[in-house]
Amino acid sequence: MDWYILGQQLVNGVTLGAIYGLIAIGYTMVYGIIGMINFAHGEIYMISAYITAIAFAVFTFLGIDSIALSLLLTLFVTMFITGLYGWYIERTVYRPLRTTNRLAPLITAIGVSLLLQNYVQVSQGPYVQGVPSVIQGGFTIGSDTGFFQIRYIDLLIVVVTFIAMASLTWVIQKTSLGRQCRAVEQDRKMATILGINTTRIISTVFVIGSVMAAVAGELVTFNYGSFDFHIGFILGIKAFSAAVLGGIGSLPGAMLGGLILGVLESLFAGFVSSDYKDVFSFSMLVLVLIFKPSGLLGRPAVEKV
Repeated sequence: MDWYILGQQLVNGVTLGAIYGLIAIGYTMVYGIIGMINFAHGEIYMISAYITAIAFAVFTFLGIDSIALSLLLTLFVTMFITGLYGWYIERTVYRPLRTTNRLAPLITAIGVSLLLQNYVQVSQGPYVQGVPSVIQGGFTIGSDTGFFQIRYIDLLIVVVTFIAMASLTWVIQKTSLGRQCRAVEQDRKMATILGINTTRIISTVFVIGSVMAAVAGELVTFNYGSFDFHIGFILGIKAFSAAVLGGIGSLPGAMLGGLILGVLESLFAGFVSSDYKDVFSFSMLVLVLIFKPSGLLGRPAVEKV
């Protein structure tokens, strides 16, 4: 095994895993609060990619020459609009089903996923869209006989991901909003009796998850440069798998699961076969859940009330 090939695959895997972890946060937060799997979350990420491209084009048209400023403004716009999507979907679709059995919200989430896919396909077209590569360059480690490259976009993805994760962890652990979220997660009825507006907290959780997907959407869009209306499905399934692997309901578990899944997938693709990397990733997920059904950092499941 050549060390530089291993190094390159590890860099690729950590970058991919950071993206999985960001999107997995949306799944794990919603499940932690209301015990529901929001299968439309992948499409929220997909919509954020389109918003990113449109916002960046608008800022470029307005004459903003600074790439850093354009990217920052694009991120704020994408987070705001994507957060509105998350709030609206929770308000109009999931909230009326909150007191029904578990099957109704699950089927509805799949329906919302298909609805968003077709909505974007009709409004933006079925063709692959693209954005210019604005973050170029990097540095190499090694010599002429063997080296691997770490691109600046790879570093940006990892740094932004861990900043977002650390900020969200601080909010959940140290702020009043976080204490209310934890109270609703532990016992929704008791939280209501104590005066917590559980409806507002649940809506806020959907918005936070959508904002994390927006961050991932911008990073992935400028990393790969192309996207279409179907990208949310595959990446959403991978992110959901990462959340389950790390322990759904656990924020650190979502990030850990994403990193493990990304690294395993990248190593298998680099040294065995890229055609069967998904099979290998999901096989590892099955093995982990056989021996630890709650995931690596998850707690045993409890019935939500």
